[in-house]
Amino acid sequence: MELQFLGTSAGTPTKSRNVSGLALKKAHGKTWILVDCGEATQHQLLHTTLSLHHLQAVCITHLHGDHCYGLPGLLASASLMGRRAPLTIIGPRELQTWLRVTQQLTHVTLKYELNFIDVATLTTLPLVDFRVSALPLSHRVTCFGYEFIETDKVRRLDKVKLLAEGIASGPVWGQLQRGETATLDDGRLLKSDDYLLAAPVPRKVIIAGDNDNPTLLTHSAKSAQVLVHEATYTQAIADQITALNYSSPQGSAPQHSSASMIAKFAHEMALPNLILTHFSPRYQDGGTGLTLADLEQEAREHYTGRLFLARDLARYHLDRAGKLTLMSGR
Repeated sequence: MELQFLGTSAGTPTKSRNVSGLALKKAHGKTWILVDCGEATQHQLLHTTLSLHHLQAVCITHLHGDHCYGLPGLLASASLMGRRAPLTIIGPRELQTWLRVTQQLTHVTLKYELNFIDVATLTTLPLVDFRVSALPLSHRVTCFGYEFIETDKVRRLDKVKLLAEGIASGPVWGQLQRGETATLDDGRLLKSDDYLLAAPVPRKVIIAGDNDNPTLLTHSAKSAQVLVHEATYTQAIADQITALNYSSPQGSAPQHSSASMIAKFAHEMALPNLILTHFSPRYQDGGTGLTLADLEQEAREHYTGRLFLARDLARYHLDRAGKLTLMSGR
């Protein structure tokens, strides 16, 4: 699998980070899924090899602008570029109304069909390469995470066994791979089940929206290889913001996770790979003041697995063994 971040900033963009957007695809595949679509997501796509013609679904976690303001423009551009294949949109029910009104007021007519699914009613939806399910979260507005489980269960040839039995690579291997019975020149019959390895365990990736209660992901996280989760603040800043908000007449908690909150959860779940994203603009890449290094340091105090702080346009690869590595980007 591959994940590529199109935006990693919370609320507003910075000079080096756009707002939320993330692409998920199978390695070497063309079709892909977009999770959230903040403003200027289509600009970020220009720096990737991802094509709007091969976009199969858009999953919106919630209706805060930094997660969806880029969607109308992206849909319009896809139409102008000649897309004609239907596109699945998963998101809160109100998203459909907002898109329809926006298209009407801006005189946009899409040349392809939108298949809208209310995320609150989503159980499991089969897509190309993945099954997607929704995970309710805790935020100031209705918000969800998405669970992606791969559907590729191809059994691969036991090449070691074949070669050990003197069966060289050739047409027989192709027959066995296709599940057929093969006959050797000496008359031996080979059954494919005897030469196919067990199907790999499907890998699971969780991509969460904004959320102040990571334990809501407990059931799903127990069998996940990767969790992508917001770490908007360090705990000290989160506490300060909460105190300030509650002191105002109509204040409320920001309902975001801190780096320590999600790191503790990932440690308790024994998650092998954790990617943090959705960083407050107050955290800069370096220099004086608050930096992304502060978030990383806080997370590493509680989590000893493979930890990554997402950067815009960074690509990550999840191998068959469940190990996540940075392919490109910072």
